[in-house]
Amino acid sequence: MSKHIYKDICEEFRFQAFYNKHSKDLHNFLYYKFGEQISPKDKTQEAFIKLWENCKKITPEKVKSYLYSTANNLTLNEIAHQKVVLKYTKIKPINYSNESPEFLMEENEYREKLQKAIANLTEPQRVAFLMNRVEGKRFKEIAEILDISTKAVEKRIYGALKKLRKEIDGI
Repeated sequence: MSKHIYKDICEEFRFQAFYNKHSKDLHNFLYYKFGEQISPKDKTQEAFIKLWENCKKITPEKVKSYLYSTANNLTLNEIAHQKVVLKYTKIKPINYSNESPEFLMEENEYREKLQKAIANLTEPQRVAFLMNRVEGKRFKEIAEILDISTKAVEKRIYGALKKLRKEIDGI
């Protein structure tokens, strides 16, 4: 794995360096795994706050896994709360544009079809696919982040592509 150049994450400059290095990846991980309804930016911040509050209890080798586990758990708790309170209420914003109504309707239909197809992927396929296609990460980088082999990443992404092609005609 990576070498740990720090002994204690509780030192402010080390924590700041760790934050700068991992905050974007954590945000993207949460976004790809759960979407934007749970506010991945907020969950990323909350996870770093919990890390700061518990920094004395965490060994340097476990800091990154603690951070990702905490963010994942915070997000799962938020989703459970939203299911109870909101029951999937969705408000559509008004779209002011110079495009024709037909074009806007087709664009919305396509976007919904694509989102539904991505949502129908298995979680491992969706996470790997979005990390590769949206964030531009290489298979090796994804394998390191997800702690799996490069071959497993390839299989997930190719499986996702196969399903997406099957579900969405005309892409």
